Amino acid sequence: MLEAEDASFESRLDLTELKETVANIRKEIAKIIVGQDDMVSLLLAAIFSDGHVLIEGVPGVAKTLTAKILSRIISTNFSRIQFTPDLMPSDVLGTNIYNIKEAKFEFKRGPIFSNIVLIDEINRAPAKTQAALFEVMEEKQVTIDGNKYAFEPPFIVIATQNPVEQEGTYRLPEAQLDRFLFKIVVDYPAVDEEILILQGFHERKHKNDLDEIQPIISAEKLQAYKELVSEVKVEKNIIEYIAQIVTSTRNSTFLFLGASPRASIAILSGAKAFAVLHGRDFVTPDDVQRVLKSVLIHRIILTPETELEGLTPEQVLNRIVEQIEVPR
Repeated sequence: MLEAEDASFESRLDLTELKETVANIRKEIAKIIVGQDDMVSLLLAAIFSDGHVLIEGVPGVAKTLTAKILSRIISTNFSRIQFTPDLMPSDVLGTNIYNIKEAKFEFKRGPIFSNIVLIDEINRAPAKTQAALFEVMEEKQVTIDGNKYAFEPPFIVIATQNPVEQEGTYRLPEAQLDRFLFKIVVDYPAVDEEILILQGFHERKHKNDLDEIQPIISAEKLQAYKELVSEVKVEKNIIEYIAQIVTSTRNSTFLFLGASPRASIAILSGAKAFAVLHGRDFVTPDDVQRVLKSVLIHRIILTPETELEGLTPEQVLNRIVEQIEVPR
């Protein structure tokens, strides 16, 4: 499991408080969410490395619920935007409105101005609205009529999409996909997990699930933890390992489009966050491999021939990684 603790060692960073906070966050999430350990770990890694997350899964696997729980656990502002085919950029970003009393235009901020933003069914909005997210996700600011409006940290977008229901959906542009640190693919729970889900629902007697969730971490403390993550040690051979993997995606005959340098940075950032989540102040090859597929799966495009062979992006990535020597 991803949550398994590593062997004890002397850390040069004081991670005691952070480890305790992570354990408390997991307990709060476990009050409602059964299983989905990989998704929870990747979401925590994204939050500590200041990255956006795309969650893909069929309806009913707790994608939206998990995002809402995280917003309760972190004491910050939260907004939810339901993407629809008729949604306009101004509905997301905001717009200038004329103030008759003062005889001037004033900027009315849209729901994107928050700390944690849940975008439900992100692939239902048209290209114009998708493009409105480019600047805000990368630069954490919005430019309206030549005026820039910066966001207060933290700023994290958690977007969901349904891979099955394609009617009325739009493919996300590669430029936007590249702005998500992770893509998390959520599968159905196992039988024993589904039994626990049913038991928990029955015992709560239709009460609002989110009322049970208590705040664990403030925005200021989260910022301090992010600074701890930035101090995690990364050996040169780990950096070379990441670079070799990403470069190999660009040279693979299976891929029409490989990963960009932004993907390399995302792997490094995610691996550092995973190291901290497991109480270490240094990155191991295991940390790299834990985040590898979630970073790359949405950044690569298979060739038509590869698709005809029936290969999946995961299988192609496995072949690429197997050919690269793991540093010791």
